[in-house]
Amino acid sequence: MTKNIHFLILFILLNILDFNVNLTKSNPQPQYPCQPPHHKYKFCNKKLSISNRVHSLISLLTIDEKILHLSDNTTSIPKLGLPAYEWWSESLHGIGINGPGINFNGSIKSATSFPQVILTAAAFNRTLWHSIASAIAVEARAMYNTGQSGLTFWAPNINVFRDPRWGRGQETPGEDPMVVSSYAIEYVTGFQQLNSKADKESSNGHVFGNTRRVLKEDDDAGDKLMLSACCKHFTAYDLEKWGDATRYSFNAVVTRQDMEDTFQAPFRSCIQQAKASCLMCSYNSVNGVPACADKVLLDKVRTDWGFDGYITSDCDAVATIYENQNYTRTPEDAVALALKAGTNINCGTYMLRYVKSAFQQGSVLEEDLDRALQYLFSVQFRLGLFDGNPAKGQFAKFGPQDVCTSNNLELALDAVRQGIVLLKNDQKFLPLDKRSISTLAIVGPMANVSSPGGTYTGVPCKLKSIRDGFHRHINRTLYAAGCLDVGCNSTAGFPDAISIAKEADYVIVVAGLDLSQETEDLDRYSLLLPGHQTNLVSALAAVSKKPIILVLTGGGPIDVSFAEKDPRIASILWVAYPGETGGKALSEIIFGYQNPGGKLPMTWYLESYSKVPMTNMNMRADPASGYPGRTYRFYTGDPLYGFGHGLSYTSFSSRLLSAPNRLSLSLGKSNWKRSILAQEHSRLGYIHVDEVPSCSLSKFFIHISVTNDGDMDGSHVLLLFSRLPQNIQGAPQKQLVGFDRVHVPARKSVETSLSINPCEFLSFSNDQGNRILALGEHTLVLDDIEHVVSIEM
Repeated sequence: MTKNIHFLILFILLNILDFNVNLTKSNPQPQYPCQPPHHKYKFCNKKLSISNRVHSLISLLTIDEKILHLSDNTTSIPKLGLPAYEWWSESLHGIGINGPGINFNGSIKSATSFPQVILTAAAFNRTLWHSIASAIAVEARAMYNTGQSGLTFWAPNINVFRDPRWGRGQETPGEDPMVVSSYAIEYVTGFQQLNSKADKESSNGHVFGNTRRVLKEDDDAGDKLMLSACCKHFTAYDLEKWGDATRYSFNAVVTRQDMEDTFQAPFRSCIQQAKASCLMCSYNSVNGVPACADKVLLDKVRTDWGFDGYITSDCDAVATIYENQNYTRTPEDAVALALKAGTNINCGTYMLRYVKSAFQQGSVLEEDLDRALQYLFSVQFRLGLFDGNPAKGQFAKFGPQDVCTSNNLELALDAVRQGIVLLKNDQKFLPLDKRSISTLAIVGPMANVSSPGGTYTGVPCKLKSIRDGFHRHINRTLYAAGCLDVGCNSTAGFPDAISIAKEADYVIVVAGLDLSQETEDLDRYSLLLPGHQTNLVSALAAVSKKPIILVLTGGGPIDVSFAEKDPRIASILWVAYPGETGGKALSEIIFGYQNPGGKLPMTWYLESYSKVPMTNMNMRADPASGYPGRTYRFYTGDPLYGFGHGLSYTSFSSRLLSAPNRLSLSLGKSNWKRSILAQEHSRLGYIHVDEVPSCSLSKFFIHISVTNDGDMDGSHVLLLFSRLPQNIQGAPQKQLVGFDRVHVPARKSVETSLSINPCEFLSFSNDQGNRILALGEHTLVLDDIEHVVSIEM
């Protein structure tokens, strides 16, 4: 009997061992440095400063080993116990499948798919943005703990959505530099979980304080990071393929004025205020110099903005310096130029292939390699990669139980609810009373797509289509695609769609764009609905018993002026790429369980705008040549829907409670210089922002009361604009200086405040690229309120 017990115990132990082996196979732990016997190296000593540890590690590497670390996919160094590491993972609006650092083959099979960024931006809600980034970060760290991702993620995309045809505009927070900057701050701080030492202004969500220093030998490289976020694509990148121009060879000719107050503004905020630990340089050239080889551009980031993270190229952007842009004579010259300019790591293999020969030729020095590795390793040390077993670390608790949680799915749902924009609602056609509907027809190829998330999507927790969201509300729903695909090059499917439209009580048409029309490497040429989609919508409107509801997908603006004018199309909603919770959120809005409150984060132009060359980077209009300008700040034409457009089922009114009438600024010069400058500025009508050291002390608040005048609870987006006091050359027609989202119960009022730093928000750039602040009367505009603030010296 004792013998049998021994056999039983042995059997159980073997099964436990087998289970643990299989568990390890299905849940591989992340590989990490500083495991015995290598833990005795100086760079593993956590008591030393990060800079000392980094220098110790670099000193132990040979030239060949240093070169191995210049690629996103670094190979292992067995003699030092350094495992391989993949730098490239994606997290734009959830953990994406694009980067090779991510896999869904382990215990975590999926991750929360939040709506595409352009739709989240339409919520104009900083708290929401921060919460989404924090939720993605927890799922990312959980995937790292199961060996399914790295700790360095290449998001967010903070390029300004300059041209409506851009295939990647969907990835951005829109066309306004202030909104894009604010989004960058919320995403990066939420994702990196960095305990910032900077002072915070909670009321308007802006972070002020000392900028980071350039990394020095005695610098501890800042605070520890939970994850690393990367602001991309630096800079003036917003063209994929248009005509003969491609992103790999395009030379973006940008004025100093536009560079300062449009293209660079989000990146400056991302570095100085959000303290991003990574910056990605773009494919394109800027004024004749490839971005990843532009030493002036990249030096500015470190010396003027205080960036101490690492700079990666976009994938193969070092190769394009030679291969596509023909900027250098040899591949060796290209890698040498990129390294010396400040690019620290190459996504791709170009540096692996050519740095050794460049070193042998003398165009790359060992100090160039050491400088790059200093920034790369510093970020890895800040992430704790050299602090021992991550299973015993600060974030070890995160695992599969923290992915696709009910809280995260609810957050994704709330993001879609807040972002959906009601563009048209004739005669208050919406919301529908579902009790009066026995049959609902849903038409359109995008209505049946599972979890339409846009670019850089991962594996969603649940595969749900827009159509699926209506089943729980209506007993009988009919579906027809109408078009075989979004391109809609055939009308063969029209008869089926028309047939169900005739039968149904109400008709919802889901039209618009998908990734066959706009994506990475693909820009649009037209702003109209693709193929025969317009004809399909009109045909259904003609036979439906009641006016139809048009739902638009896609990240870019669409000219649906035909629908705006057609009384048979009562309501139009824009849902962009809503992800796995899109159908539920849309149905809740259509049936009145939720009140739409999203606002467009970009201008919707008419088709005539497609005549404007996409390659013209100028933001400002040029009446002499007929160039109409770009975005609401400078566009001189009439849009279909303007920036900030969006309707609600209720009505709101705003009342100004308090705001200053006058601001007095002083110049930071000696008395006699101040007198001369004052006379000069009075003549010019403006002052240079860098001459006003006290400007931050002149920050003021706008206090507002918002009343919901209707019978339905709702959220109201407050957009505060400024108009300049006089016509200064190059000044915007108006510009956003503050925004907030407030929830107001029916027949109730809510008070809120917006914080305004005059030098930051009331200024703009002159033609030399210097920020100036106009003297005189600035008109602040919010809803129907206009208030004048006079600025004087």
